[in-house]
Parts: sequence; structure tokens; C-alpha cells
Amino acid sequence: MGKRCLIFGPSTMPTLSAPDQLAVMKRGAEELLVESEMLKKIEKSIATGKPLRAKLGLDPTRADIHLGHTVVLNKLRQFQDMGHTAIFLIGDFTSLIGDPSGRNDTRPALEREEILENGKTYHAQASKVLDPERTEIRYNSEWSDPLGAAGMIKLAAKYTVARMMEREDFTQRFKNGVPISVHEFLYPLMQGYDSVALNADIELGGTEQKFNLLMGRSLQQQYGQEQQCILTMPLLVGLDGVEKMSKSKDNYIGLTEPASEIFGKVMSISDESMWTYYDLLSFKSAADIAAIKAKCAAKSMNPRDAKVALAVEIAARFHSQTEADAALAAFEARKTGAAPENMPERTIVCAEASMLVTQICKQADLAESTSAAARLIEGRGLKVDGVVIEDKSLKLPKGNTYTIQAGKRHFARVTLA
Repeated sequence: MGKRCLIFGPSTMPTLSAPDQLAVMKRGAEELLVESEMLKKIEKSIATGKPLRAKLGLDPTRADIHLGHTVVLNKLRQFQDMGHTAIFLIGDFTSLIGDPSGRNDTRPALEREEILENGKTYHAQASKVLDPERTEIRYNSEWSDPLGAAGMIKLAAKYTVARMMEREDFTQRFKNGVPISVHEFLYPLMQGYDSVALNADIELGGTEQKFNLLMGRSLQQQYGQEQQCILTMPLLVGLDGVEKMSKSKDNYIGLTEPASEIFGKVMSISDESMWTYYDLLSFKSAADIAAIKAKCAAKSMNPRDAKVALAVEIAARFHSQTEADAALAAFEARKTGAAPENMPERTIVCAEASMLVTQICKQADLAESTSAAARLIEGRGLKVDGVVIEDKSLKLPKGNTYTIQAGKRHFARVTLA
């Protein structure tokens, strides 16, 4: 389905000792299984000069890679920096099944065309974290498509339904009478088979992926390979402060979003969530983060200032320091009621002498619909030329240019022609 794409670059073997490499791998991780096996793998790698093969797979269920993904991508980058082979696996085949991990219902199926379209940008986005010259890019359709029906049956015979039902999400759904489709059992099998096909030494993933990662160990053993170790990373909570950051829940910050959007979304998280973001996303040292926490606790630093520093750091990482600073300046200007200097320009052709402000918002891409614009007005979240709009039936005369603000972060300079 997906094309095989291999990118190799110059590799330098690790200069760190085995215990030091192990310490780097464990920092910030939730769990490393099995630590003694991992140490032996590192020692063998140093002795033979052969890099370890570290695997991370992502399914392109949406076009965006988000900040939650970078938690584990950053860890994979550390493997690269120690001289090991980073395998970035795009799950174009597994996306057809849908990962049931952490789900309380069956994930909607995606079409192949949608998956391929979403996957096109994954390499470029992952390269914002990984070194593209030293990354092995693979698509699991390479080996999954050729399996065919016979191969799938043979693979399914290697695992029992009883073992599959040990998954917490399957167990809960079964107890609650929530349907479990047979094809969902195939997902962990296919993810595990990826590790066999790639001969992975270690697989990385979020904590909710533990069952799938262990499946890789089980299948490798049955195929006569040395079992991979698994490294799980904590899950980043989404913008709602409750659920994990997820594309399906639309509570995420995409890596390709403008610097101003990344900055504004980071500023929207709660003070409590901010410390989790610091721990999982910031490149500041643990000592520096502890010092910032201590200052906020002692009230010698406003938590808002700590959040600003984090927002600037993250926006600069995926754009530039200049753009991050501009996002901060625009944010400060909005606090004082001033509109940003640079904002989208929109010209709307008005057939009548005037147009409803709700319709203007929709056509200017400031609201998804006129109903959404009306809700903004009800919540006193819409301003025209700095004035809060309270009348949903308000019409603006054509022949003028207006500065319209929707919510805290969205502005447009709209000309009614």
C-alpha cells in the first residue's frame, strides 16, 4: 500500500557506556521492560559495533502529528544521538484496522485514500524532532499486504482469545456489553508482527500501548528472534486537562500549526497541566524545571510567566525564535485590547447594503457557522473594532473595513465590498 522509503545517513556508534546509555533511555520513561535484557543488548551493541534497532510506529489517522507524539519522538531522537538506528514506522496497514487501545467503542474505519493522504506529511513532521538523515522510514503495508488471507490465519493461530481478552479495554467492553469486532483482535497481532518484520531490539510507545508492545515480544519469540525490550512513555494530557492528547478528541496541538496557534494553545492549558507539559516537553534540565516550580510555589514567580516561557520554547522549536517572539508580542497586545499588526485580510462581496455580522464571521473563517458566531455573541466573545457585540441580528454596512475578533486569538481585517 505505502511505498517503501529507506533513509540512511552516517552513523556514529555510541560513546556513552552501557550504564550511561541505559540511564538516558530511562529518564522520563514510565517503564522499561526488561531492564536487564536492555543492558545486555547495549553491551552487545558496543562490543560488536552494531547499532540497536529502535522502533516507533504511528498510525496516520489524521494529517497532524501532535505534541503528545513528540514525547516519544524525543525519546527516539535520544536513541539516534547515541548512535542507534531509529525506525519510524508509518502504520498505513494498521490504520485500516484501527487501534482499539484505550477505546470504549469500535474505532471508525478509514479509507485507504484518506490514510495515504494523511501519511504523506508524517515524515516531514517527524523530521522536526528526528534527524532525517539518520532515520529509517518504513510502512507496514510492505509486509502486511503480502501476508494475504492464509498468512493472516497463520498469524492469528499464534495467539489465543483468552490472552487477547486480558486487555483491560477489551475486558471492560465485554463486561459492559459493548460490542468488540473480530477485526479489532487483529490490531495487536499486526503491530506485533511489525516487530518481527523489522527485527526490532526495542519498541517505544505510550503507556496505553503496553499490550501491543508485549505482543511484539511474544511473536518474536515464536518466530525464533531475540525478544525486543519495550519502553513506555507517559501520556500527555490534552488541552481539556482531562483526556490524553488525541487527534480523535480534537484536544491537541499540531506540529504544523502556526506559531501563534501553538503559543496560544499552550497558554490555554491549566496551571496544573503546565507542569506535566514542562516535564514531558521542555528541553530544560530537570534542575531548571525544579527551580521554576519552586519559584512559583514561593510566589516569587507568576505561574503565567512560567507558562509564557514554555509557550515560547515550544513555538520556537517547531518554527523559529522570531516567530515565537512575534506570537508572544501579539498575545501581550491582545491582553491590552489591541489587535495584532499582522492579521488575515478578507474581502467579502455584499449583494445588499449590509450583512449580518454572524454571516460575516462565517465567510471570514472566524466561525464554522453562523450558529457558532451567534454562540460567540451570546458569550460576549465577538468584537468589532474593539466593541463587544451583543446583538445577533446586527448588520454591518458595506463599503467599510472592520477589525473583527472572535474569541481570544482569532482576528481578521474584513472589507465589505
